[in-house]
Amino acid sequence: MSYVSLAVNWIMFLALFPMAFIWLRRAWRIAVKRDFSEVALKRGQSPQNPVKYAPYAAAVNLLAGVVVVSVIVGVLTAAYDYATWSAMAGVTIWLKLIADFILGRQAHLFADKK
Repeated sequence: MSYVSLAVNWIMFLALFPMAFIWLRRAWRIAVKRDFSEVALKRGQSPQNPVKYAPYAAAVNLLAGVVVVSVIVGVLTAAYDYATWSAMAGVTIWLKLIADFILGRQAHLFADKK
């Protein structure tokens, strides 16, 4: 393994820590603190009724955060090889982004029509 690929692996692994923190913190804010300021955003704007979409946003953030934490633990305990943990992290990141996009568009569906 070359030094460049080793450095890229470390950068990808270290990037998981802030992602997990942000996603779990966002789930905590939505579910426990009842802060709906980051629920289903579209162009930085909240929907008219963010409470309706809060459980879905909390579930997406919680699920993505837990999967990323399990990837981190799996890498640190040598339970996952590179192909496994990078695939799990990559699919989780993409699905989280897609789910947030869909949730934001669904929440603003009728507000844009008026």
